[in-house]
Amino acid sequence: MRKEWLEKDYYAELGVAKDASQKEIKKAFRNLAREFHPDNNPDNERAETRFKEVNEAYETLSSSEIRSEYDHAREMGYYVGDPGGQQQYRQVEDIFGGSQGGGFGGSTQDIFSGFQDLFGTAGHRRGPQQGADLSSAVSLSFHEALSGPTREFSLGGRSIKVKIPKGVADGTRVRVKGKGEPGSNGGPAGDLFVTVHVGVHPVFDRKGKRDLTIEVPIRYSEAAAGAVITVPTLDGSTKIKIPPGTQGGTTMKISGKGVETATATGDLLVTLHIAVPTALSEAESAAIEDLKAAEVDWDPRAYLGV
Repeated sequence: MRKEWLEKDYYAELGVAKDASQKEIKKAFRNLAREFHPDNNPDNERAETRFKEVNEAYETLSSSEIRSEYDHAREMGYYVGDPGGQQQYRQVEDIFGGSQGGGFGGSTQDIFSGFQDLFGTAGHRRGPQQGADLSSAVSLSFHEALSGPTREFSLGGRSIKVKIPKGVADGTRVRVKGKGEPGSNGGPAGDLFVTVHVGVHPVFDRKGKRDLTIEVPIRYSEAAAGAVITVPTLDGSTKIKIPPGTQGGTTMKISGKGVETATATGDLLVTLHIAVPTALSEAESAAIEDLKAAEVDWDPRAYLGV
């Protein structure tokens, strides 16, 4: 358990009730992370602080197991130091069998058992204890996340360099083994967990770990008669062939033009939408009228039965 769990109300940090569902917690986190994201608040120290606070709260409450430990620690509501070097949170009645305000209470055996919990069996120091885990967060641009940069973190007077995996997705938690708090009595150090936040791209979105998506408008004539069009990619552009009679909403796949990770490269998924002009020239209007006159007796709404 961590001392900051008693000092910080993570539910209040996210603006949710203690009995909030995981879905409500996730929604609140996303709204706050978007509001205080460094990309939206350049050179704003207060926003940066709130962004870190929101991330810290979500890292605890997003895990049902860790959330349960956090709730239990705050219910216990009392902090004591452990001679073995670990930190524990106890209420006095948990140690001595009585209430804080009504004396120690309980039997001699109860009191002895309480001290065993704190100081180890028969008063000896406790055995090797693993150090506490640490958490931090980093914000990357869309293209930085694709390249897999190295970032430096200052934690507890230590400078730790972390290699972010190439092609990392938004919300990924990167585990750095052994870079948390030192252990006690020869125990191993805890781990460092870095939550990665990836900025948005003006054109591309991501689907899953590796695929990219893009929305591309096409003319009615291109959809009806077919065409070859140019679409952007991460490393330039490429051409795709639109078959005659292509319907709006059709998705075409360009293999190997998605996100490259350490194990594979994804695809680019191009979704086509038919763009309708808001105004027509005289020549276009005349051509449309000719098209209407030439159209065969085909009703695309016949299936509606009206």
